[in-house]
Amino acid sequence: MAKRKFTMRLVCTYKDPDNTIDNLNVDVLTQDGWKPLDLSVTSPGFQIFVYSVFTCQHMYFRVNCAERGLILEKSEGSIMLATDREWNITTLHVDFVGELKRGLVNQDDIDYIAERMQQCPVSKNTREIADSITAISFKSD
Repeated sequence: MAKRKFTMRLVCTYKDPDNTIDNLNVDVLTQDGWKPLDLSVTSPGFQIFVYSVFTCQHMYFRVNCAERGLILEKSEGSIMLATDREWNITTLHVDFVGELKRGLVNQDDIDYIAERMQQCPVSKNTREIADSITAISFKSD
C-alpha cells in the first residue's frame, strides 16, 4: 500500500500577555528539502488541509499555555501526516516544544494542554487515526 507523507515545521515567537503570535515561519518538506510554505490559490488542496490541522494544533497549544499561565517566548513545532493510497489519514504526529518566558510547567499542565489540543475542530473532524501522537514539552532559561 503506497503511503503519501506530508511534513511541516514551524518556528514562532510570541507577545505578552496571551501568547499572541509575533512572528511565524512555516516550512514544508519537499523532495528538494525544506522550503518556506507559500499558501496561495494554486497550493495543493491536501497541503492546505495539513496546514489547517497544524495551525489549529498550534493555536490550541499557545492559547492553552496562556490559560495555564505559561507565557511563551518561542515555540518550535512539527507535523507529520501520512495517508494511504485512498488519501485516508493513517498517521498524525504533532510535536511542540515551548520555550517559556514566564511560568512553571508541571505534568498536569502538559496533560491538560495535550488533551485540549485533541479538541481542535479540524482534528476532531477527521476519523479515528490509529497512529496519532501529540507530544509537547517545554524548556526555560
